[in-house]
Amino acid sequence: MLFDPPLIQGIFLQRYKRFLADVQTASGETMTIHCPNTGSMRSCLAPQAPCWYSISKNPQRKFAATWEIATTPAGHLAGVNTGRANLLVAESIRAGLLPQLADWERLTAEVRYGEENSRADWCMYQGDRRCYIEVKNVTLFEPSSIGASSQGYFPDAVSERGAKHLRELIRIVEAGHRAMLVYCVQHTGINSVAPAAHVDSKYAQLCQQAKQAGVEFIALKAELSAHEIRLTHAIPVVVE
Repeated sequence: MLFDPPLIQGIFLQRYKRFLADVQTASGETMTIHCPNTGSMRSCLAPQAPCWYSISKNPQRKFAATWEIATTPAGHLAGVNTGRANLLVAESIRAGLLPQLADWERLTAEVRYGEENSRADWCMYQGDRRCYIEVKNVTLFEPSSIGASSQGYFPDAVSERGAKHLRELIRIVEAGHRAMLVYCVQHTGINSVAPAAHVDSKYAQLCQQAKQAGVEFIALKAELSAHEIRLTHAIPVVVE
């Protein structure tokens, strides 16, 4: 995913009202920007640290700038625009980064499925079979919780939506189709992903049930810069 023009660097000041953040621009002014992230963003917020934002060409937007990348308290980069995750995963599938899907056909977005009125982020087809793919953006990095220096987690807040998707994916496998949960790891310090049982124990338990049922767990790690974000390789997912 190329940024043209490149992202603009600023200094992060604060996040508030969930979807707003203040940054200091290169000229020293304070500007309010859109924060496209519904999570807690715990471990991503470092006041006075560099951040990067994009500018929309849509004149109807109240806030023209969108926060894209943060510098974390540990000095890593984190992609905080969760809206980028689906497109990053789609780019990776088309580029062959997921060999598990090499023989599958067209990629379709926002496909209705399940008993809880869900929409799969992506769906692929192989004859009469389908592979339903849910994408989750990962930025939670808490090395002190288990002592691992590169462990990432999902979710960063209690997620009923995440639990709902796991239940749906389990039913998909039981119906004879394929189900996949792809973690889009937009954090340069994370080298493996695990369910955040210390944040959402229900989600972690459902991950165990989903794995036992045959749901596939995959994590793809991103490289981030002002010019580009792209997923480069798979990293382990630890579901125990």
